[in-house]
Parts: sequence; C-alpha cells; structure tokens
Amino acid sequence: MKKILFSVLVLVFSIPMTTFSQETIDASVMQKIREEGLTRSKVMDIAFNLTDKNGGRLTNSEGYMRAANYAKETLGGWGMANAVLDPWGEFGKGWDLQKLYLAMTAPYYKPLLAYPKTWTAGTKGLKKGNLIVIALKDSAALMAYKGKLKGKLIIIDQLSVYNQSFKADAVRYTDDALAKMAAATPQGGGRGGQAMDTAQMRRMREQYARSGGGSAMRVTNMLKTMAMEEGAIGMISTSTRNHDGTVFTGGGGAYKGTDPENFLDMSIGIEDYNTLLRIAKSGTDVAIEADVKVKFQDKDLQGYNVIAEIPGTDPALKDEVVMIGAHLDSWQAGTGSTDNAAGSSVMMEVMRILKAIGLQPKRTIRIGLWSGEEQGLLGSKGYVKKTFMNANGKPNKAHEQFSAYYNIDNGTGKIRGIYLQGNAACADIFSNWFTPFHDLGAKTITISNTGGTDHQSYDGVGLPGFQFIQDPIEYDTRTHHSNMDVYDHLIEDDLKQMATIVAAFVYNSAQRDAKLPRKGK
Repeated sequence: MKKILFSVLVLVFSIPMTTFSQETIDASVMQKIREEGLTRSKVMDIAFNLTDKNGGRLTNSEGYMRAANYAKETLGGWGMANAVLDPWGEFGKGWDLQKLYLAMTAPYYKPLLAYPKTWTAGTKGLKKGNLIVIALKDSAALMAYKGKLKGKLIIIDQLSVYNQSFKADAVRYTDDALAKMAAATPQGGGRGGQAMDTAQMRRMREQYARSGGGSAMRVTNMLKTMAMEEGAIGMISTSTRNHDGTVFTGGGGAYKGTDPENFLDMSIGIEDYNTLLRIAKSGTDVAIEADVKVKFQDKDLQGYNVIAEIPGTDPALKDEVVMIGAHLDSWQAGTGSTDNAAGSSVMMEVMRILKAIGLQPKRTIRIGLWSGEEQGLLGSKGYVKKTFMNANGKPNKAHEQFSAYYNIDNGTGKIRGIYLQGNAACADIFSNWFTPFHDLGAKTITISNTGGTDHQSYDGVGLPGFQFIQDPIEYDTRTHHSNMDVYDHLIEDDLKQMATIVAAFVYNSAQRDAKLPRKGK
C-alpha cells in the first residue's frame, strides 16, 4: 500500500505546475519541500537546543536569552537576513530558579517534588520549621493566625480529591471530530462572527473557580502579605490537575521592574499535599526543611523577540510580507517543549527548508519567535503595534503590504487543518494548498476562531492571522505548563509533518499574484 501511494505522489509531483480553482501550485516545489522536510529534517536538533540545552524560557530569564541567541545565530547561519533580537517594549524582571530542596523531616523523612511559582522569593538559605494549617474562610478568620506564622510553612486546609483517570492522556482527532469542525458556522460576536474564548480566558476562569472566586483570592493575598511581614518560610499549593507525578505551575505574582518579590509559593502534587495535610490535622507535628534560591534579572527590563527573514525578489512584491511565528517563552517547571519549543522549532525548520532548497520567494518571508506570550501575547502585540501601526493607532504602509501570518502553538500534534478565524474568503485557497498533503492527514478547514496565542495579535488589528488545527496528543492532560513538558514528549514525525506543510503554505502565500484576502474585503 505504501509503495502504491508513493507511486501516485511521484506521478502528481512530476507535473511542473498544477492549477486548483485558480490557485497555481508549483508541484515541483511541493515535492522539494516534502523531501527536505520529511527526509532531511533538522527539527529535533533545533528542539534539543531550545529545550535540553538551554532549559526553561521564562521571558527575560537566562534560559530565554540563551535560547533566543541560539535562534538568532542559527537563523543567521542558515543565511537569513536581518536576524536580530528585536526589542518590543518594557516587559519586566526575569526570574531563574537556582536551587530547590523541600522535604518533610518528621514524623518521618519524605522528599517532596515541588516547583516554586515564578517571580516568588527564595528562602535565603536552609530553613527548618513546622507546617501550619490555615483555614481560609474570610478576612476575619484570618486574624486568628496573626503572630503565629514566623518560621512556618503554610498549607491551606483544603483536601484535593484524587480521581483516577480512565482515559488515555494522548489522543488524536477522529474523523468525526474533524468533520464537526469543518461543518461549523459563524456564531455571532467577536471578530469574524464568532465569540472569542481563548485558552488564557479558560485558564483564568478555572483558577478563579478553584480559588472560590474573588473573595477567596483577596483573602489569600492578605495571608501572603501577613506571612511575609511575620517571616514565614513560604506556602505550598496544589490543584486537582497535579497528580501522578505531574505538577502544573505558572506565575506567582507581579513582575514589573518596581514590583517587590512575591511570597514563596510552591506547587506540589495532590498526593503529597493531602499526605501532609492529613498528618498535620491529626494533631501530629510536621517538620519541614526548605532551601530555595532564585535570581531576579532586573538590569534590562526590555522584552525581546527573535526576527529574521528571507527577502523577496520580485521588484513589485518584495516589500510585501508573509510571516510565520510561534512563542519562544515558556513556564518554569519543564523545558517548554510542547509549549512552545515545538512551534518555535517547526518555524525555524520552515525557514531552513525554504533556504536549503534554494527558493527565491517573490514576497519577503519573515519569522517571529515571541516573548511574553504566557503573560498575554505581549511580544507579538508589541511587534505588531510598532511594525504595522502608526503612533495614532492607525494602520500604516506595512499594514497595507502585509499578506498573512501563520502560527503554531498547540503542542506536538501534527497539523490536521486550519482555523479560518472567520475569514471565509481564504477557505478555497487553503483547501487547494492542503491537497498535496492529504496523505499526511491535513485537510480540514473550519470557519471557527481559536484563541489564546499569537495569531490573535494580527487578527486583532485586521491582518490575516491563522493558527493550524493540531492533534491534541497529551497537551492539556499532561504537558501544558507542567514538569512533564520536556523533550521526550515531542513526536518527531509530527514535527516533520508540521514543518513541511507550513513551508508549503508560506511559499504559496509568497508566490500568489495577490495578497491573501482579508475579512470583509
């Protein structure tokens, strides 16, 4: 069967030019892209350098700057023009974890797997103390603990229920699920006729619900302030997602240059959390040792993206731009492999493929690797604002000359199609471009929006910005913002497929007679 399929593909690609509904596709170039992307790929080497070799990439951390410089130098070494670390505006302080030790030492010894939340303070050396259980009911009840927190590690009196999982962590989209996406219709509200519901919005709602709402969050902040003033060691926290050795964690508070260090808050698994809480509530003293060392990076508060390009060659079109991108920053517990070294590696590989096979695009092809995505798409928003908008917030010449932006940021899963973001005029175009890659599992076109990542920075100012549909694999169940977001959870064949398809889309965008249509145009 594989031999028959290969023969058909050879036959298709032996035709120099193929026309699909007025979209001209250079089949010989598609064949070259496939061969380079699928058989001579460097994507896993790129991913290794961004993850294992450079570590986590919290914006403005040492790990982020190591990875950003690697990306800039590598892109330049491949022959890209104008490879730079491009400042987009003030971000704030970086933060690096330099040491972590946490253990229960009585009533018996038990090492604890913990990850401090970002921008929280360390312990300033080894600290020993007891666990104190705090019942967070309201601000009045909190006053009962005043004067009792010095030298204590705080745990909130709330057992987390452990639920066994009877579903696989990793899944791929079924044909039925993809068919439902393809059959979607615009649903009123938001840009492009659909209400926006971003991943970031969903995470915030979940966190809000888990905390009991705004009132509970205010009481928690009051507790942290009182604990810092009294000299508590820190606190531990968890969620129902933190189980079976997987710990999800993120930010621990404000990070602007003038913001003070936040109170030490460490995420642990619910199994350890519940063990400590049950022992303490039984009336048994729980002794704790903690040694946490962190480093704040506050000398340069600017945020930096990585930018590079392949200049266009057509005299009439070279000033028009097609962009690809992914966010380079990550959280701290893992090495940000699926979120989002996967996307950054794929997009770097796209640029390598195009350069390696000697393409001379009509339009300029530009890559952006973004910082500050995890804090609200800050790097891409900053780039879009300074590049495509005037000081008065109106679109400029570069905005007029822009064709399209393509984004990858949904983990390691292969491309199954693309979200139109309500831009129905692109449906037939993209359908044609997917045709040579149906054998790789990619063909679904959905009118739907998707959110929570950097294509929104373009879509938000009226530029065509798109995110590809990707198989979810184990993104939300296991790797997203967790200590399991590491190199071994990347799927090599999927990353190769992604890079191959994105390279084709970018090249086709660069070669079209006209820029991609915009919404309502």
